[in-house]
Amino acid sequence: MSLSLYMDVHVPYAVTLGLRLVGVSVITAQEDNYAEADDDVLLDRATSLGCVLVSQDDDLLAEAKYRLLNGIPFGGIIYGHQQRVNIDTMVRDLELMAKVYDADHMMNWVEYLPL
Repeated sequence: MSLSLYMDVHVPYAVTLGLRLVGVSVITAQEDNYAEADDDVLLDRATSLGCVLVSQDDDLLAEAKYRLLNGIPFGGIIYGHQQRVNIDTMVRDLELMAKVYDADHMMNWVEYLPL
């Protein structure tokens, strides 16, 4: 009953480290050799792994909207604007979400940080 998170290249590595320290399952696009992938491919990859994609890239919001309007399923996106959420807040909010939400809750959903 917990979320696994997939970090795109726009999320600071300090967020990944902070989450791993508190036991949250995290994969990064860099570790998965998807650092150069287009947004649609990255979202498909996260979904195929059963993960929610975490990003600070506005373009992913457009991809989510496209999928929602066209009935294309995805495993969820958690978005935090780079100038509106700091590392500590991201770690705290993502830890909470990872430990409270499940994959079904996030399916075809976009959640915004800070909570």
